[in-house]
Amino acid sequence: MKVFVTGGAGYIGSVCVEELFAAGHEVVVWDNLSEGHKAAVHPRAVFLQGDLLDRDLLMRAAQEHRPEAVIHFAGKALVPESMRDPSVYYRVNVSGGLNLLDSMVATGCKKIIFSSTCATYGLPERVPMDESTPQKPINPYGHSKLMFEQILGWYAQIHGVIPTCLRYFNAAGASAERGEHHRVETHLIPNVLFTAMGQKPHVEVFGEQHATPDGTCIRDYIHVRDLASAHILALHREQPGCFNVGTGNGFSVRQVIDAARKITQKEIPMQGRPARPGDPPKLVAASQKLQRELGWKPVYSSLEQILGSAWAWHQAHPRGYDR
Repeated sequence: MKVFVTGGAGYIGSVCVEELFAAGHEVVVWDNLSEGHKAAVHPRAVFLQGDLLDRDLLMRAAQEHRPEAVIHFAGKALVPESMRDPSVYYRVNVSGGLNLLDSMVATGCKKIIFSSTCATYGLPERVPMDESTPQKPINPYGHSKLMFEQILGWYAQIHGVIPTCLRYFNAAGASAERGEHHRVETHLIPNVLFTAMGQKPHVEVFGEQHATPDGTCIRDYIHVRDLASAHILALHREQPGCFNVGTGNGFSVRQVIDAARKITQKEIPMQGRPARPGDPPKLVAASQKLQRELGWKPVYSSLEQILGSAWAWHQAHPRGYDR
């Protein structure tokens, strides 16, 4: 299948492209490189540097390459930034997504796998969270993703588009060649490993009085390769659907740091910081629907495999993709 991957130079997108080629697909990568890295693009991919907001360029690309499916990773994804500048989140995540959908309709491409998020649920009423959990986002980032999920529903009804929305929990880990390199790094695991490498003086722990066994937040970490496999399975769906993608296991910030100390054999100092407003104490996925309907099963998502793969990649790429 020829697959058009937006955000294919980014962390999750680049690993997914790697897995797509391993599964025998043909890939066109679309990325504006604002967050992605040219060095992360698979050498066999057709690479197009472009922005979702450039409607004419996107339309021409769709006309030229005629993809059979779209995997849509590209978008803005920092919660604090969305609270400071909501406008750019609605422009990119909603308006940019509309441009992509319209290019699909114009060229007869029906399938889209959308990179959504557990942030659409907001502060969950129950944990683990299944797909029936009420979606009540508490920031513009989560709201913009929910808006696009709803738009996809209307395009399915009106234009016959077949969307699969994958609501991610905490992607982590690396393949042998591709890993996590954000220009502004907010995720726990890379920051823990940067501290182990001496690139940061300590790990900031936001909140130590949460209603959890050790007082720190609990999150569901999923290996990026397992996340990629969910997208590839979704290519074969012939009906719309929404799925959580997580392991169903939660680990606290302290547990992650303790596990990283064992794997890296480094001290990894911690520094407590005030809890962030609206930060849920516990977010864990119920992913039985994904396992039942798509036959998905996590393969690499033990905490040791996630940390071990990320540690190996960061040691081999101490400056990420920067040369």
